[in-house]
Amino acid sequence: MKREYHRWYSHRLGLDMGVVVYGHWGPPLIGFPTSAGDEWELEGQGLIGTLEPLIDAGRVKFFSVNSANWAGLYNKSAHPFHRSYMQAQFDAYMREEVMPFIWDNCQSRIAISTMGASFGAYHAANTLFKHPDVVRRCFALSGVYDIKGFMDGMYDDNTYFNNPVDYLANLSDRSVLGRLAQCDIHVATGCGPWENSGPSYRLSGILNGKGIRHSLDDWGAQGGHDWPFWKHQMWEYVTRLF
Repeated sequence: MKREYHRWYSHRLGLDMGVVVYGHWGPPLIGFPTSAGDEWELEGQGLIGTLEPLIDAGRVKFFSVNSANWAGLYNKSAHPFHRSYMQAQFDAYMREEVMPFIWDNCQSRIAISTMGASFGAYHAANTLFKHPDVVRRCFALSGVYDIKGFMDGMYDDNTYFNNPVDYLANLSDRSVLGRLAQCDIHVATGCGPWENSGPSYRLSGILNGKGIRHSLDDWGAQGGHDWPFWKHQMWEYVTRLF
């Protein structure tokens, strides 16, 4: 399997950020790490190895990204408004830096998909919800979609506009709703070990309330909060949908 590593300094984040690219060709799929992971986590946890036959076959071209979680929402030493500011900057980094990089790498302004598990599911979903003009499919596995718990009781515009349960519930722009309705949104959960399905059902209820087509995929006992479950789910998704 072809593997490339790219790294550059993001002035938006004030950080060096890396992207690992797996595969020669195929529709691009961005993978976000979990809360404490980096761009190598998905390979280290075996997800890339699980998907390797599909990547080699050109079903997807996989872009594993880093996150700024440690400098943003998980940075308990920073003021809460700095945490939400960093999340807003991370969203801008994804849209203005990573997505143009992907299009250049693919030599086409092709529609992008996202995936992530646990806190990576928040990023995968938030990125689609914020940018449905360019991100057309997401797989949000075992996620949490309300970031107010990271804000120590404080709240600002950066929190609101990166908190799906808030901005989606109030969304009224028909053009945005129309684009979201054309996306392929998968919210995955289950009743397996360590899984809390409440946030997934809450998000699904908000999407239903806005008429946004999506799939609430309850995997039952195969929907646990751990890598063996997430690897199985992503194998099934990529096999069926790409």
